[in-house]
Amino acid sequence: MPEKRLSLVIATYNRGAKLCTTLDSLLVQTLPQEQWEVVVVNNNSTDDTAARFADYVAAHPQLDARMVLETEQGVSAARNRGIAESRGEYIVVIDDDERVVPEFLERYYSLFESHPEVGAAGGRILPGFESVPPRWMSKYTERTIAGTLDLGDRMREFPEGKFFGGGNHGYRRAVVGRYGGYDTSLGRTGGVLLAGEEKEFYGRLRAGGERIVYLPDAVIYHLVEPERLTRGYFVKLCRNIGRSERRRTRTASRTAFAGRLAAEAVKWAGASVLALGFLLQGTPAKGGYLLIMRWQITAGLLGA
Repeated sequence: MPEKRLSLVIATYNRGAKLCTTLDSLLVQTLPQEQWEVVVVNNNSTDDTAARFADYVAAHPQLDARMVLETEQGVSAARNRGIAESRGEYIVVIDDDERVVPEFLERYYSLFESHPEVGAAGGRILPGFESVPPRWMSKYTERTIAGTLDLGDRMREFPEGKFFGGGNHGYRRAVVGRYGGYDTSLGRTGGVLLAGEEKEFYGRLRAGGERIVYLPDAVIYHLVEPERLTRGYFVKLCRNIGRSERRRTRTASRTAFAGRLAAEAVKWAGASVLALGFLLQGTPAKGGYLLIMRWQITAGLLGA
């Protein structure tokens, strides 16, 4: 097989239709096709994902894409399998419910080609709502639901307290050789909404001295279904964010967990002020859901 400089890894689980939407956005990439490949990792899907993918690649032979199976359940295990199966010197990771802009892969490729000092990067994540967002949504709750990440229009190193999103980041293969892959105890597993795998991975790279930059023009739109905009889903999501943070920091050290608890106290102070502001602006539902978010994350963090 010809050498590929860049490999795009997509883990998928029971999202056959969404996966095809993601693949559609890859057909118009500005990076020449001979430079990149797509590795889709089927993480035990029980729907028609495999059949849809087979039909898709048969209809679009110009797309260098293949599917592999990972039987260990979990997005982290699936991504690790994708890395192992890929051929590129540069690895870019997205999710199976996204649309990427035409310049997406070219931006990552150009960055790694022209900046040898950069070990990893993360791009802009914007919401792609499939229905009208509820009135209770603010930019703070949107960030939790859609994973929104927008640090402006210029490339720069990630500031303290920020990290790349799970559905839009990339790195050199050599980075994985130095630090290992994703922690399989973290990240979504089937229908369990755990998270934190990209944050833990980012932390290892940062602690190792890697230069990690924000890439504003590598934009993805995270497709958000109506069911993700319900109170029930929001509560479940936030509780599991707290559980993930508990697992991540307790695994690291007692000090890390204590620091996360202290940070949560600070977040509560900020959320309380913001909720009061929403109340005074006549939008109490936005403040109410901000407090629900904080309460559920705290409960998960404390082991509830």
